[in-house]
Amino acid sequence: MGSGTPGWTPGGSIGTCGRFRTRRAGADRGDPALRHFEAKIHWLERRDGGWVDHGAVLPAMPVPYEREWAGTALLDDGVVTLFFTAAGSAARAGGYQQELWATHAPLGEDGWPAGWSQPAPLVTGYGPHYMPADAHEGAPGTIKAFRDPAYFRDPADGAEYLAFTASLAGSASAFNGAFGLARKGPSRWALTPPCLHAEGVNNELERAHLVFHGEHYYAFWSTQTATFADGLRHAPGGLYGMVADSMAGPWRPLNGTGLVLANPADRPQQTYSWYVDADLTVCSFVDVLPDGSFGGVPARLLQLALDGEHAGLARCDAEAAG
Repeated sequence: MGSGTPGWTPGGSIGTCGRFRTRRAGADRGDPALRHFEAKIHWLERRDGGWVDHGAVLPAMPVPYEREWAGTALLDDGVVTLFFTAAGSAARAGGYQQELWATHAPLGEDGWPAGWSQPAPLVTGYGPHYMPADAHEGAPGTIKAFRDPAYFRDPADGAEYLAFTASLAGSASAFNGAFGLARKGPSRWALTPPCLHAEGVNNELERAHLVFHGEHYYAFWSTQTATFADGLRHAPGGLYGMVADSMAGPWRPLNGTGLVLANPADRPQQTYSWYVDADLTVCSFVDVLPDGSFGGVPARLLQLALDGEHAGLARCDAEAAG
């Protein structure tokens, strides 16, 4: 590759759904839940209708966390910044502690980043609006969240944000998922009130991210049927979203309900972790195969259609199957 590597967009995510993408990866141990305890972020390249795994993005470095959970990457002025979730504790294996971290590296002559900086936290603590995600014990779907940083630059004023998966502080409900926000200041990122929350409705608004399209702001997230509150578990696992006319809101549910894409009723865990790129390409991964085993590979790419407060599937890329 040359220095002008296709699929990398300055000021946007690095090949999230293009030729290159970063993906959290872990070895197959026969139990899908085990992926959470040994995950690292990998480079995947789309080639000839498939995906090629180029291995871990970051080299081994002394860090206080145990794993790398989801995030996003940014290429800006020849420097790659990887925003990610620092999960667990290196001092004690298997925890659910979560923090927002980042590292950066310049592009080399071969077009790949090299010389990564020592990873460092982006914010200190969890702030007044978000519950701490510092528990060692827990279970997937019930733990509290402070993860999945997703970069966004507001075209209206150039302000830079990180959207992230969070849990609402001060909530009396166990179902208190929130769409967190941090805004970049002169010297650091500062936590702000959440973009929106699902108090009393859902415990997890995962892979929270923002897209600007057609003069509208779109807030997207993924969720699962099992994380909805009792009495609401008829709701499908899928991609959900809201729309606003500015970052200040108010935010209105897409399609009247917030549901954008859903798994079929007979395969409720077919795919997960939907992410909408700036060009409205939707990435996800194969979660549970028809035989009940874990898929763990990229799903077919989808193309989303957005028209104001309406969203739907434009097409499915048949060549993008993992």
